[in-house]
Amino acid sequence: MPRTTAHRTALAAVLVAPLLLPLWAAGPAGAHGAPTDPVSRVVACSPEGGDRAGSAACRAAVAANGAPFTAWDNLRLANVNGRDRQVVPDGKLCSGGLPAYRGLDLARADWPSTRVTPGATLTMRYVSTIPHTGTFRMYLTKPGYDPAGPLSWSDLPGKPFAEVTDPALTDGAYRLEATLPSDRTGRHVLYTVWQNSSTPDTYYSCSDVVFPEKDTEDSAPREKTERRTNKKEDNKEAKEKEGEGKSTAGPQPQGDHTPVAATSGSGPDPSTPMLAGGAAAVLLLTGGAALAVRLRRR
Repeated sequence: MPRTTAHRTALAAVLVAPLLLPLWAAGPAGAHGAPTDPVSRVVACSPEGGDRAGSAACRAAVAANGAPFTAWDNLRLANVNGRDRQVVPDGKLCSGGLPAYRGLDLARADWPSTRVTPGATLTMRYVSTIPHTGTFRMYLTKPGYDPAGPLSWSDLPGKPFAEVTDPALTDGAYRLEATLPSDRTGRHVLYTVWQNSSTPDTYYSCSDVVFPEKDTEDSAPREKTERRTNKKEDNKEAKEKEGEGKSTAGPQPQGDHTPVAATSGSGPDPSTPMLAGGAAAVLLLTGGAALAVRLRRR
């Protein structure tokens, strides 16, 4: 079976119909594996990468490579024996330093990616066209990693966050379970090293992952501002209601004195009868005196 056909058959069997046949039983192949979930750059940008292969990052990677990533499962180095940091140069971690995969090292922040959750259990599917024994070491770029720069060893912790040795090959893929670190946000690189014990080879892969962005620093002042605004609005509303209550139950304006004014205008003032009576008495006395004087004269 031609090499290219074997690769396409293997990847299609795992991605589309994993229960049909173990990949290694499909026929001999000169290559061995790569992660499909979270998808690695080499798989995403391969001819079998689907829509992801048409992304801007993959098109740029193929152009920089000078050829398509047909051998997506053959990114390996021999006789590294755990000396990864000494053998693979900075800035070339995704290609393993191999010229045939140099397009994978482009410093970009738009590689096809997989969304993940901090602190959650990750189940990686690592497709293998030929089974091997060995240990998988999984690294995650440090907090503050800049995806727009070249990936260097200094971007990775000294120790992997997970190691899995000799997992079972099921339906053409290894399934590696690991708990993701809980302190990552934004875009990162999941770097997987598969060091074989049944061969002298070590495989390298970059899977781009995206964690939710934390907005606690931004949301805290915003929440405080919203609380202050809401409090002011509540206070304003309470004052308005209080003002409405006061206008109803409190002292009334001139209209409150209307009954008094109406009372004083509806009849004589209480003092008026007293004044009228006094004036009548004076007139009466004055008239009586004048009459008495006239009678005496007569």
